[in-house]
Formats: sequence, structure tokens, C-alpha cells
Amino acid sequence: MPTIQTKHAHAPQTELYYETYGQGRPVVLIHGWPLSGRMWEGQIDALRHAGYQVVSYDRRGFGQSGKTATGYTYDVFASDLKDLLEALNLTDVTLVGFSMGGGEVSRYAGLYGTDRVRSAMLVASVAPYLLKTADNPDGGMTHEDVEGMVKQVAQNRPQFLAGFTKKFLNWDENGAKLGDEFLDFAAAMYMQASPVATQECVRAFGETDFRADLARLTVPTLVVHGDKDQIVPLAASGQRVPQYAPNAELHVMTGAPHGLNATHNDEFNKILLDFVAR
Repeated sequence: MPTIQTKHAHAPQTELYYETYGQGRPVVLIHGWPLSGRMWEGQIDALRHAGYQVVSYDRRGFGQSGKTATGYTYDVFASDLKDLLEALNLTDVTLVGFSMGGGEVSRYAGLYGTDRVRSAMLVASVAPYLLKTADNPDGGMTHEDVEGMVKQVAQNRPQFLAGFTKKFLNWDENGAKLGDEFLDFAAAMYMQASPVATQECVRAFGETDFRADLARLTVPTLVVHGDKDQIVPLAASGQRVPQYAPNAELHVMTGAPHGLNATHNDEFNKILLDFVAR
């Protein structure tokens, strides 16, 4: 299996599984919770056929990457992304972060700058800050929401995530198009994940403040969000990013849920390819 070794000094070192296809300017795809790089199949095909090198990888704790006991924080995730870019010697990169993956893009810029980065996409992303606080009243989650979600994952992960997947995809509207097999596909991804990582990442994406990081995301940035997202509502997240990221523009996909790259594959791929070509 193709892997790279992580190097963070204060987290368990592990191996990250990645896949790379095609030749050309690199596009790195960062998956959402609780999935893996497999979620990007439709985008990998579109990008490789359009003449790009496309790289997807599994976050630590997920997919085929190492399952560490600790280290599920965005400082560590951003360091892991840095290790991947350096190990594969990728420059002039477009980073595409979906949902919690938007946090990696943001924190990477906050910690390491954008010397290797050409442009960025935040897709249905958790940025700028989901937690409701005194100075962030428009966040989408309370501490009680976060801990309630962790508790449900701990008590019966398969049951909770089966329901979560239907909400992720607005299944009542999109299930007939995708087919029940797609639920099996999603389940196969999330059951590869470590139960510990699945729980701890809820705290990471629910409680991490990316507002200062977005100020350092100075490259052209496209924020793509569905107006029917039930997981990370547009008003609590994507709509707010341009307040903090200097070169961000917002593209709202009408009628799209959280998992818009699957339910609205053709529309999303056109947006993706048009942006990457800039």
C-alpha cells in the first residue's frame, strides 16, 4: 500500500494511506467525517481525465491509515497534511477539503502558510467555527450537542451512522437516484474507521476555531455549500467564511445537501473543474 510516515513531534507517528492518479498540476482531496478517501470516486475520475494529478488520502484513524490512540486534533491533522505534501513533493497544489476536511485546509494555512498552495476549496466545510460561544453566537453546535453526538457514536456507532448518512444525503429526496447500494458503500467506509477516532473527531470539528487560520488562507478560495445542508448548515458555516478569508468567494448549490459531491455529482464536478483550471 502507498503510505507516508507522519512526523508530528507531540502525536503518535503513523502511516497515512494515499492514492494518486494522473499527471499534471496536483489536486489534493481531503475527506469528511467519518468517511475515507473513497468518498471522492466521482471527483477522482473527473480530475484525472481532465489532465490533473489527483491525490486522495485517509485521515489518521480512518480508512486504511494508521489508527492511533491519540492525536485527533487539527494541529496534528494539518501536520499530517504537510507531511503528505512534502513526502510527495507537491507544489502549486489545489487543496479541496470536504466538511471536516475544510478544517485541515484552514489550519494548514494558519500554521504553515500557502507557499505550496495555488488555490483552495472549502466544500460543505466546518469553517469558520461551529461551536456557539459568546463571541460566536452564529455557530451551529453547543457543547451539549457535541457531547451528545459523541455519546451516540460510543453507544451504537453503526445505528447512529446509518441515520446520519441518510441526513447527510437528504435521503428522502436523493435516495431513489443513488440507490440503497450507496448506503452500503458509505457504511463500508465508516466502519473502517477507529471508534476512538470517530468520537474524538466530533470534538475536533465541533469545537475548533478556524477564524484566525482563514485570515492566512490568502490564495483564491472557493466556498461551495448546499442550501439544504442538514449536517453543517450554510448559515453557520460556508456563508460566514468570506468574513474571515480575504480571497474567498461563496457558491451556493441550490437544493444540495451535505453530501453534494454524490447527490449533485455532475454539477459539483463542473464547479470543481472550472475552479481548478483558474
